[in-house]
Amino acid sequence: MRRGVVASLPPGHGRRERLVLARGAAFAHDATTAFWLSHSTAAVLWGCWTYRLRDRADVTQLTPPSVVRRGGDPVHLVARHWTRLPGRDRAVIDGLPVTTLERTVVDCARTLRGASALVVADSGLRLGADPVLVGEILTEAAGGRGVRSARRVLALADAASESPGESVVRWLVHSAGLPALELQVQVRTWAGSFRLDLGWSDLKVAIEFDGAVKYSTLADGDATTRFMAEKRRHDALVEAGWLVLRVTWADLDEPDRLIGRILAARRRRGLTSR
Repeated sequence: MRRGVVASLPPGHGRRERLVLARGAAFAHDATTAFWLSHSTAAVLWGCWTYRLRDRADVTQLTPPSVVRRGGDPVHLVARHWTRLPGRDRAVIDGLPVTTLERTVVDCARTLRGASALVVADSGLRLGADPVLVGEILTEAAGGRGVRSARRVLALADAASESPGESVVRWLVHSAGLPALELQVQVRTWAGSFRLDLGWSDLKVAIEFDGAVKYSTLADGDATTRFMAEKRRHDALVEAGWLVLRVTWADLDEPDRLIGRILAARRRRGLTSR
């Protein structure tokens, strides 16, 4: 984790998050100056979603880097940030000093790339971040690095997003210049009322993000029952006039192809332009 400190991390889902937290805890163990775990590390501590998380710890300090004792921290393991941090933006989680949820959302919106930033912002709002306070913190940072990008991210952020995959899809659609997607669209069909992840109600075009978690929680995990229930749902939506695109994590690795599919779906609804 740092010079003289090791940790055992079991493989599997969430390993990178555990690695980041372990590095943050290792830094805290030997820190000799005031600090707060911040940015992506704070996001993990607060329970926010992350996307393409870097495997380093982020730390905010009040002392300029030129006079901070670097100790045994290679730069690729710990990223130090120097800035003013008012008491309002300080918190403690499990005994570790950390930036507040609102400050964390703003810091990530300023420093992470679009999709990664929106994933944190959406989940931060879901966890209860005060949007008014988020706005105040961003306003106070006016003129600072990354503020313009943060404004773009936070204008799109929505607590209704139910998975990091949905957030990434929304960012890709936004970046492509397409109209904003509606979240959690309610649709009535002969088989009952269903909620679609994302969509354009006026076009009856839906985007469903198919993450593994979604299917593992359906029908008590029984594969046959799960498949039949999903087929019934899909058939009912199609008969109600909806065009449903299914998106997986693999699709997010090929954004141009995904946007091409979405544009084709919109064209099939009679739109000749974006």
